[in-house]
Amino acid sequence: MRISSRRLLAAVAISTVVATVGTACSSDSGSTDAKGAGSGTYTIWDPYPQFAKGSAWTTLLDKCGTAAGVKIKRTGFDTSDLANKTLLAAQQGNSPDVLIVDNPVVSTLAEAGVLTTTDDNKLDTSKVDPNLLAAGQSGGKTYGTPIGANTLALYYNKKVLKEAGVDVASVKDWKSLSAALGKVKKAGKKGITFSAIGTEEGSFQFLPWFWGSGAKLTELDSAQGVSALSLWSGWLKKGYAPNSVINNTQTTSWQEFASGDYAFAENGTWQLANADKAGFDYGVLPVPGADGGNASAPTGGEFVTVPVQDDTGRYATSQKLVSCLTSTENLYNTDTTLSYVAPTSEVQDKQVTANPKLKPWVDAVKAAKGRTSDDLGTKYPKISEQMWKAVQTALSGAKSPKDALSAAQSAAK
Repeated sequence: MRISSRRLLAAVAISTVVATVGTACSSDSGSTDAKGAGSGTYTIWDPYPQFAKGSAWTTLLDKCGTAAGVKIKRTGFDTSDLANKTLLAAQQGNSPDVLIVDNPVVSTLAEAGVLTTTDDNKLDTSKVDPNLLAAGQSGGKTYGTPIGANTLALYYNKKVLKEAGVDVASVKDWKSLSAALGKVKKAGKKGITFSAIGTEEGSFQFLPWFWGSGAKLTELDSAQGVSALSLWSGWLKKGYAPNSVINNTQTTSWQEFASGDYAFAENGTWQLANADKAGFDYGVLPVPGADGGNASAPTGGEFVTVPVQDDTGRYATSQKLVSCLTSTENLYNTDTTLSYVAPTSEVQDKQVTANPKLKPWVDAVKAAKGRTSDDLGTKYPKISEQMWKAVQTALSGAKSPKDALSAAQSAAK
C-alpha cells in the first residue's frame, strides 16, 4: 500500500493546525530508530512522554507485549510533534506498529494513507460508545479505537453560588445560566471564566455552546451559531465574564477559577486533581444546551491505531497489542492514570462506582462529539481556524457576532 508524497505533504500542513487541547505533555521526544522487521520487537509510539520506564503505563505496554509473545520498543513524543513524526516515518517506510494519537489527527493520517482500517486489522470496536468512535471514522471507515476520552463541563464554586442565592439545580439552559451569573455579579462576585484564545483551544471551548445552539460546523453563520457567539459576547458586555477570556488558555482560565472568586469555569476532566487542591467546595455540571439538556462538548483523548506496514503479516500481532491495551480489564487502570473517561459503558460504570465525582463527566462524555465527526475529517482544521477568529473578532467588539461569523463562513469555504 504505497503512500502518495503529495498526500503526505498536504497532511503535514493540516496536522500543524490541529493542536491538542487536553492533557499537557513534556517536550521530550525520544528515539526514532527503525524497528527490526521480524525480530520479535514491535514499536509503539504514544503522546505520553511524562510516563517513564517503570510507570504503570509502560508496565502495561510490556505486559501486553509479553502476552503477544513480542518485545516492545516504546517512544513517547510530545503531542504536537507526533503527527508530523508519523507522516515522515510513513514516507520513509518506517512507521511504528502501533500508534496512539490525538483523535482529531486520525482523519488527517487516514486521508494520507498512513493508517489501516479496522476491516484491515480486525480490531473489535463493538463495545465502544458510537459518539466516541465517530472521531476516528472517515469516509465510512473506522481507523483505530479510542483509549479514553476527556471533554468539557462547568465547574462551579458552591460557596460563591450560595452567597449569591443561586441554586445550581436551577441552571438548566442558557437563560437560567445567565440569570445565575446576573445574581452572582449583583452579589459582588465574578461570574464565569473560559478560554476564547485565538487557537484550537478557543474553538474547543466554544464548541459546546455552538453545538448546544443546534448549529453545524458546515454553516458557521447560521442563526443558531450567531446566538451562541452572542451569548458569549453578551456575557462580556454585562461583566459576567472577564475580558481576559480573549487571551486565556485553558490553564490561565483555570487559574482564575482557582482564585475562589468565580462562580463557574468551563474546563476539562484533566483539572479534577487541581480542583481537589483548590481549597473550596466545588461541583461539576455538563454544559447546558440553549433550551435545556446537555450540550455536545468536543471529545479530547487519543485513538490507538495500526499504521500501514509493507509486511502485512505484522498486523495480527499489532491487533493483539491494541486489543490488550483497550481491553475491559486494562482500560480502567489506564484511564484512571490518564484522567480519562473510558470509551465503553462497562468501564464507565466501574469508574463511577469507584469515584462518584466522575458521574457528571461520564454524562458529558456520553453527550460529547468528535471535532472531525459528521465526516468533516480534514475539513475541520480550516473551519476551526475561522471559528476562533470569529470568536476573537466578536469578543473584542471589532464586529458583531453575525458579521464575524459571516466572514468566517466565507473564508471557510
